[in-house]
Amino acid sequence: RSIRSNDLVSARGNLSMIVKRKTTNLNKDHVLSGTLESIGENIVDGITGPLFYFGIFGLPGAFVYRTINTIDSMIGYKTPIFSKVGWFGANCDKYLNYIPSRITAFTIVLSSILTGDDWKNSFYIMKRDGNKTQSPNAGYPMAALAGALRTRFEKIDYYSIGDGSLLFTQEHV
Repeated sequence: RSIRSNDLVSARGNLSMIVKRKTTNLNKDHVLSGTLESIGENIVDGITGPLFYFGIFGLPGAFVYRTINTIDSMIGYKTPIFSKVGWFGANCDKYLNYIPSRITAFTIVLSSILTGDDWKNSFYIMKRDGNKTQSPNAGYPMAALAGALRTRFEKIDYYSIGDGSLLFTQEHV
């Protein structure tokens, strides 16, 4: 809504609530990039991961997965304050998300067939750029999404995923 009304300050503030990056100087395209990256990554955390562990271990598996995922998102930062405590949640989350993140990426590739997006590019970018993020898992669904949309996701000074332009339209979101 903030982007549609050209309220970039509000859009940056909204984005800052769901990403760990500094958003105060982002332009419209980087705000939209961050939004789409977050969608790609959070499908794993909120849908694929819990369903995967529910399918294997039932409700206790989904509960343990979500608990560890929440611990990681709350204190899994690489900061001096959390370095002694956050490493446990972050490492557990890293291992628990290995399979769900790749399932999500392949689901995005397959979904792009149904939506008429570029599934071949989605698969190609997923294979090529899936390992470009600091997280060993976050990049795969993000890369599949960037490829399907023929766009590029960019976290300034960290990574660039996809071959397309960084110019987004409302249709991308």
